[in-house]
Amino acid sequence: MSLGPVMLDVVGTELSKEDIRRIQHPLVGGVILFARNFQSPNQLKALTDSIHAVRQPPLLIAVDHEGGRVQRFREGFSKIPPMREFGKIWDEHPRKARQLAEEAGWIIAAELRAHGVDFSFTPVLDMDYGESQVIGDRAFHGNVQAINELAFSLLQGLKRGGMAAVGKHFPGHGYVVADSHVAIPVDEREFDQIAQSDMQTFRQLIDDGIQAIMPAHVIYPKVDDKPAGFSERWLQKVLRQRLEFNGVIFSDDLSMEGAGVAGDVTQRALAALNAGCDMVLLCNQPDKADELLANLKWDISAQSLARLARMHGRRHPADMVALHEDPDFMKAVHQVGVVGKADGDLPFA
Repeated sequence: MSLGPVMLDVVGTELSKEDIRRIQHPLVGGVILFARNFQSPNQLKALTDSIHAVRQPPLLIAVDHEGGRVQRFREGFSKIPPMREFGKIWDEHPRKARQLAEEAGWIIAAELRAHGVDFSFTPVLDMDYGESQVIGDRAFHGNVQAINELAFSLLQGLKRGGMAAVGKHFPGHGYVVADSHVAIPVDEREFDQIAQSDMQTFRQLIDDGIQAIMPAHVIYPKVDDKPAGFSERWLQKVLRQRLEFNGVIFSDDLSMEGAGVAGDVTQRALAALNAGCDMVLLCNQPDKADELLANLKWDISAQSLARLARMHGRRHPADMVALHEDPDFMKAVHQVGVVGKADGDLPFA
């Protein structure tokens, strides 16, 4: 059974019969994990093993594990600072900031891969304008050059750990104040203004080979009256044709308020897929997941399948024991662990 175009979540710390029923559905191609799915490192590894055992080829397993306030797994995992901290270091010591960002990417990837997770939805490529309620310190910087350098370094670290990267939220979520989880943000800027600022980070990372991108649930009315994730103009004409991106396009969560303009859950999924998404996410609403699986009609293309296949974690991952016996890894953990602390000599905790 090939991968389907839908990524769902699961309810608890182990698979229930209802979870298994859903993820065995041919429309499903992946599972996204949350903090509620995590109890301990051993439990997480057992959960991902059980998810991968359900189907062949195995379902993709993803998580939002960016660092800072968006880090789903904590106990037994290294604490990753918010990306803005690397931006602050870049202002004074660009080379050191790049090194630390690469080490952070390596730590994220190596630890997640050791627990059976294929990839994290990271990095945030949005510009930090100091206004957004949802982006905030998740962004590296307000300077395009800083974002490009730090995001590329993080990408290299993720690759070193055997993990693909997902840039978000195209073409840029940082300018608007509203949080698309609970509102429908509108960015009134002209296309050229967005293209010359926010979009530059995506353009550069596409040139650098980023494997996947997630569009924003933001409406840019000077370009299209639909949110970017439901807009053929943004996804096909700009992202695919103008920027020549040929990786995976993941929708943002279809249960978010910013997705509500597209209709019910099936209409939202169809709108995203027809606009150009390869895979759509639906989180935290099991009843809506059942509705979507019952009603969605979609034949995934061979091109989408090829793109999604590249999101599987690469190389056989080291386990946590091996990682903790690796002096280079432990040095990276210490260096990243003290980022953002008042005293740079504080030990990692």
